[in-house]
Amino acid sequence: MLVWDGEGAVGKYRPGEPLLTEATHAFRGLLGTKVIICRPGDPEAKGLLERTHDHYEKSFLPGRRFASPKDFNTQFGSWVAGSNERTMRVLGCRPVERVAADRAGMLPLPPVPAVTGWRWSTRLPRDHYVRLDGNDYSIHPAVIGRRIEVVADLEHVRVSCDGQPVACHDRSWAKHQTFTDPSHAAAADLLRRKRWQLPRPLGVDEVEQRDLSVYDDLCGEVAI
Repeated sequence: MLVWDGEGAVGKYRPGEPLLTEATHAFRGLLGTKVIICRPGDPEAKGLLERTHDHYEKSFLPGRRFASPKDFNTQFGSWVAGSNERTMRVLGCRPVERVAADRAGMLPLPPVPAVTGWRWSTRLPRDHYVRLDGNDYSIHPAVIGRRIEVVADLEHVRVSCDGQPVACHDRSWAKHQTFTDPSHAAAADLLRRKRWQLPRPLGVDEVEQRDLSVYDDLCGEVAI
């Protein structure tokens, strides 16, 4: 059973059965589990989650610095491993003993891994960038106008075209940032120079400059 407190990416509460997103339905079906979304104004259910978050914020976060999301997860994993070995008065045992009992009662994971992260297909625009979670990532301009496949997770953003890689960036958790691969910028600059060096077609006349008095005659007015 998976329990969420009103997460838009998962679904929303509805009496009888929660209204889940398509991705959540696929994930739930693969694991063969049930999803419960807490109803609004339910202090008993939400308090269980909030107490856990409050414990992490007061016991783990103070005085720590993190260089990246990976560094955060590494420090948090080390802290949880030590915390689980301490005897808790409320539980009357060590948390690690409860974890072992929970895992013993769980079903095995399916042989096919669940699809996570972001995945979509689009046609690369002329500015040769794709946007993910508020950030723009450059793509090699050689595939402008062609269909590309974007695959992203919490660590990387990878893009391919016809099965060939055309971009790979470290995923940023910041917002409103632009990330440009130097090789993509150089290739775009080369394409622009080649475009301007193309010879102009012969026999092209200058654009005609129309006499404005023609419009005055048509409108019956005199230009001042």
